[in-house]
Amino acid sequence: MAGRSLGPAEVVNERAEQYQGKVTGFVIVTCFVAAIGGCIFGYDIGVSGGVTSMDEFLREFFHDVYEKKSHAHENNYCKFNNQGLAAFNSLLYMAGLVATLIASPVTRNYGRLASIICAGIFYMIGAAVNAGSMNLPMLFFGRIMIGFGVGFENQAVPVYLSEVAPANLRGGLNSMFQLATTLGIFSANMVSYATQILKPWGWRLSLGSAAFPALLMTLGGYFLPETPTSLIERGLTERGRQVLEKLRGTRDVNTEFQDMVDASELSNSIRHPFKEILHKRHRPQLVMAILLPTFQILTGVNCVLFYAPVLFITMGFGGNALLYSSVLVGAVLVLSTLISIALVDRLGRRALLISGGLQMIICQVIVSVILGLKFGDNKELSKGYSILLVIFVCLFILGYGWSWGPLGYTIPSEIFPLETRSAGQSITVAVNLLMSFIIAQTFLYLLCALKFGIFLLFAGSVSVMTIFVYFLLPETKGVPIEEMTLIWSKHWFWKKILPTDLEAESSHAQ
Repeated sequence: MAGRSLGPAEVVNERAEQYQGKVTGFVIVTCFVAAIGGCIFGYDIGVSGGVTSMDEFLREFFHDVYEKKSHAHENNYCKFNNQGLAAFNSLLYMAGLVATLIASPVTRNYGRLASIICAGIFYMIGAAVNAGSMNLPMLFFGRIMIGFGVGFENQAVPVYLSEVAPANLRGGLNSMFQLATTLGIFSANMVSYATQILKPWGWRLSLGSAAFPALLMTLGGYFLPETPTSLIERGLTERGRQVLEKLRGTRDVNTEFQDMVDASELSNSIRHPFKEILHKRHRPQLVMAILLPTFQILTGVNCVLFYAPVLFITMGFGGNALLYSSVLVGAVLVLSTLISIALVDRLGRRALLISGGLQMIICQVIVSVILGLKFGDNKELSKGYSILLVIFVCLFILGYGWSWGPLGYTIPSEIFPLETRSAGQSITVAVNLLMSFIIAQTFLYLLCALKFGIFLLFAGSVSVMTIFVYFLLPETKGVPIEEMTLIWSKHWFWKKILPTDLEAESSHAQ
């Protein structure tokens, strides 16, 4: 490889218009099955809030919280402030952070499906252990196993979807991961609502039900085709072409196939992708890999999704209204994700992120004002204000669901060149899970300390990220994944950051 330039121009020729093919039923089914992983992820987010609202679960593992919950309005914001309860939610994310770093070389060296299968196995183990938990260490061990599933799945599934989808529909098909996540959250709310009457073991059924979609994902990993990019990268060039032809529904795939081969040659020349990603030529993608998942979590949506039942208890809703309201939130999230799938490849990523951000800011400020004026210690919201609060929470979820929800996964998975794609996705997932861990571990404390001000804090963070998108995120709509590096050299800001002479940096790959 001596003397070769390793710059993006070597494999990026801006010839997307030459790509042939159509949207085939095969690619739709493939993306649908792969996206089941998001359903499990969403289920485990949603079920956490569901079971923590069940008295039998709290009595079994978090008796102090159960006692505080029984004192209905003595301290509305602090009754669930318990580090053990927070750890039940946050352990999943810390385990996922560790797992995604392990999953990166697995995804690169053994294929995207290998990581998807590993994720399914971890999910099944975790669901079984949680369902049979007899004590707190057993419960926490099950959450750690599920966390390992999260790490492997989030590492592989978004990349799989990006590599399989045609460029003109990549945003919509990749958003199927978020749609599956929202369906998982909705399913968890429905299951929790149904099982709350199955005393005293309803919570076990809620936690154990995650094993079913995990089994489907594991079986899907055996029957789905590996992505053409991964096959070519691992030397299975002819097999990669065959899969590409089947995905595109035509034998005329020469241009796209050649771009994949060129990208694969460059990728295989990079021995240390994590070291490679630190080079200046990858600076824009690295910044996005860190900031986009950070911003996604700092919307505050995880707090609503993790603790929706807890929030509705805190706000004074009755027993049946509790999970009923959570189901409403889940349904809105599914609807908003469908809106995103329909619009993302028409309007573009930036338009959805900016409009969704503005809507979330407005809703969070209004929710904060309602809580600040009408809710506090020894006070209960009136029925009218409770309904108003639910409306604006749902509008907040609607804005998130068509913007940062799906695009927080789609954009990082599509912007990296092949040689740093697995490393970049690992960084993205690790940052996402680290921020999820921090928010899950601190939210109950912050809710107690800041009270209604916590929503103003999140509104401030959404304001910052919306400004960031407006000025610093280029549009990726319709850009082939193997040509994505071109957009940075054309952007008003990032072109100033990129090296002008990539030859000067090529020696590191020798």
